[in-house]
Amino acid sequence: MAYFARWKLRPPEPSGGQSELNVVPYLDIMMNLIMFMLLSVTGFVALGIIPVSAIRPRPPASSPQPTPRAISVTISEHDGFLVDAPVVTASIAKRGDAYDFAALRAKLVELKAALPGETRVVVAADPAVEYAVLVHTLDAARETADHQPLFFDVALAQR
Repeated sequence: MAYFARWKLRPPEPSGGQSELNVVPYLDIMMNLIMFMLLSVTGFVALGIIPVSAIRPRPPASSPQPTPRAISVTISEHDGFLVDAPVVTASIAKRGDAYDFAALRAKLVELKAALPGETRVVVAADPAVEYAVLVHTLDAARETADHQPLFFDVALAQR
């Protein structure tokens, strides 16, 4: 009789024979997938980083050695590029609405021939200049068309 009493006290199953879905295994799989995707994305993020440095502060006026003037490339929204170096100052105008990156690279190749030991360039841009133009300018300053290094120590400045 005790067996029948336990059987009668059991709650009835829902109609249609359906029971609740156990979502714990599903959540475990989803958490593992999320962690895997987060870890795999970190490898791709490193490819998009452009290494630049901040401008180093000038030494105090009491220092005995004057610091050499750095090569600078200024990007203007209306005028194009202004290249300023110890040996030459040049202006590279825009062609229509497009910047002339080939002429900028040619001028920087000339500067590298005149200053072979120089590795540093300071790039400044107007606030209205598009980010893509800044990236193309950094690319033109870093290497020649045949991937020879030019000025790989790039610093950004505010104009």
